[in-house]
Amino acid sequence: MKRREFLAMLGATAAGGTVAARAQQSGRTRHIGILMPTAESDAETTELGAVFRRALQDLGWIGGRNVAFDYRWGAGDARRIAQLAGQLVAAGPDVILAGGAPAVAPLKRATSTIPIVFVSASDPVAQGFVASLARPGGNITGFTNYEPGMGGAWLGLLHEIAPAVARIGVLYNPTTAPYNDVFLRALRAAANPIAIQVDAAPVHDDGEIDRAMATLGRAGTGGLIVPSDAFTLTHAPAVVASAAKYRLPAVYAFDTFTTNGGLASYGVDLPAQMRQAAKYVDRILSGTSPGELPVLTPSKFNLVVNRKTATALGLTLPPTLLARADEVIE
Repeated sequence: MKRREFLAMLGATAAGGTVAARAQQSGRTRHIGILMPTAESDAETTELGAVFRRALQDLGWIGGRNVAFDYRWGAGDARRIAQLAGQLVAAGPDVILAGGAPAVAPLKRATSTIPIVFVSASDPVAQGFVASLARPGGNITGFTNYEPGMGGAWLGLLHEIAPAVARIGVLYNPTTAPYNDVFLRALRAAANPIAIQVDAAPVHDDGEIDRAMATLGRAGTGGLIVPSDAFTLTHAPAVVASAAKYRLPAVYAFDTFTTNGGLASYGVDLPAQMRQAAKYVDRILSGTSPGELPVLTPSKFNLVVNRKTATALGLTLPPTLLARADEVIE
């Protein structure tokens, strides 16, 4: 082992040991509340939670020893998420990890003192979660997922894969994802020069999902974009099944759709955000104010395409697209 690598390893070990020792010296177990707007049965969300816990363990925070976790799952139901936010705040954790805007909004209403670290939240300044990205102030900070301009990227990807698409539906639940209006506006602005019609497709249950897909499918040149939304993520099987049923080319914000049979996804590296969130939680438990930690924007986006689904839809994925994809599902 090179001397530089050896010294780096010693430094990392010492840092973790310092954190663990500090926690043990405090004489109490620290409590971390976790509010996820998705369902506990969602495999990807469960794995993201494991990524978060492993990252904390690497920093010296070990479940059952010096830290305890209190999970709450909203299952894509805005009313339930709000109730769980109140319950979690009443439990008095040392810090709360919030999964996206649907969790942050009710938590912000419930407390102005308990530190909150969010992941995968869109436009937190416009939503009133923080004063600014560089200086969030207050008790909330975290990591964003998509800026409004991402709408144009999703549209471009869909047009590249399925150039015959002339009408696009934007599928989301206005109750759990009211912020998606900004993506809708960005999509329409990007679609005008290439003469593609963009319509909102608001949904609140599986029946509405199927009816929205049926309407798009009747046109014969319909396509679908599914932006960030805890509701559609929770109902991913129904969304993917309906897109296949009505033969709709679709682009999704999260790769869980693509790995479950969707055509393509372009979105943030969520495991990386969970590891970053663990570092912020560590700093807060060590005494740093969340208002002093800047809100960070994504540095990497993952492109995943499903060749099997493309073939079923009669589409040929361009070689240039396959070359730049982070993952191609065969």
